[in-house]
Amino acid sequence: MLNTNLKSQNNTEALNKKKVISILGSTGSIGTQSLDVIRLNPELFELEGITTNKNIKLLLEQVKEFNPNKVAIFDEDSYLEFLKIKNSSSDKSLIDLEVYKGLDGLVKIAKSKSIDILVTAVVGMIGLVPTLEAIKNSTTIALANKETLVTAGSIVMREANKYKASIIPVDSEHSAIFQCLNGEENSKIDKILLTASGGPFRGKSKEDLISVKKEDALKHPNWTMGQKITIDSSTLMNKGLEVIEAKWLFGVEADDIIVHVHPQSIVHSMLQFSDSTVIAQMGCPDMRVPIQYALTYPERIDADFERLNLFEISSLTFEKPDMEVFPCLKLAFDALKHGGTDCTVLNASNEVLVGKFLNDEISFYDIPKYIDLAIKSHNYIENPELEDILAVDKWTRNFINNTVK
Repeated sequence: MLNTNLKSQNNTEALNKKKVISILGSTGSIGTQSLDVIRLNPELFELEGITTNKNIKLLLEQVKEFNPNKVAIFDEDSYLEFLKIKNSSSDKSLIDLEVYKGLDGLVKIAKSKSIDILVTAVVGMIGLVPTLEAIKNSTTIALANKETLVTAGSIVMREANKYKASIIPVDSEHSAIFQCLNGEENSKIDKILLTASGGPFRGKSKEDLISVKKEDALKHPNWTMGQKITIDSSTLMNKGLEVIEAKWLFGVEADDIIVHVHPQSIVHSMLQFSDSTVIAQMGCPDMRVPIQYALTYPERIDADFERLNLFEISSLTFEKPDMEVFPCLKLAFDALKHGGTDCTVLNASNEVLVGKFLNDEISFYDIPKYIDLAIKSHNYIENPELEDILAVDKWTRNFINNTVK
């Protein structure tokens, strides 16, 4: 069940005291939009730490603008290059800056006891260990790294409850569900109606998609996102990962989650309650809205974001997803129902295969083909602990790389 044990502050204190923020993945799409929110509200937020994989040029710009105390750079060559720039600089923001590298660096940023909120905006499994370390400090997690819950949902939620760490979803769909639950009880949920844009290939047949290239898959109709999540949207794997994430966030089962293809991306998701009432959260497609809500919760603050005009939109439509054309969505539902390490294999194999698709090494339908093979080939563990999760993740990546030539 969703954990909302926020630190003991009343609303007045929450508005008057700056929240200290760190961002894992500050140079990515969610990270840069999180900084937009901080930039627009400097009286509310203070930035302590940020991280990147390789984009040190943008990281430097962010350091000079926001003056964080520490940074972490995952890629070693980029880390060494950044150190050279720092050591030859007379800029005070760089001279006093603490610089870390690799996964250990991400962990150091995440486990700082002085931060109030950790925005986990890195892509992939890499976010799991730093998030768990932050949870041990009862830090509020603004969760945009869905893979953390996909790979180890039972462990993450168990630790969050143990340490009374709040997990506030940042994904627009899960933020919508979270907002629809305000004033309600999780136990009254009948169905989660999870919306999906349908991606760039909505309405296409299998024959249409056999030979599509990455350039086609990267043309998302509604959202501007990173390459990995955009490819996941084209296969509907992104929605499959969100289904798994919703199970852990909101304490429901796979059969309680129904995906609705909603091409307008205005209804971000809906909740059907046990009395048959359906509540929806709506708005223009803008990720800064759920990011801001996660950072200011339980308050809402003013923003000059685009307002919804239903007269201009005029109609909202909903369709069933075609799981024959988009088998990744079915694979995700099946993995969730079977449980155990299936979801870990699903996520790890998808990460590697999306990378291969972006490198023009495999075809569009090779992605679900090899995910299915990996799930069927691995040594299944019903109740894995963290070391099991990490071992299965490593096995899966090796299996895919050795199998797909």
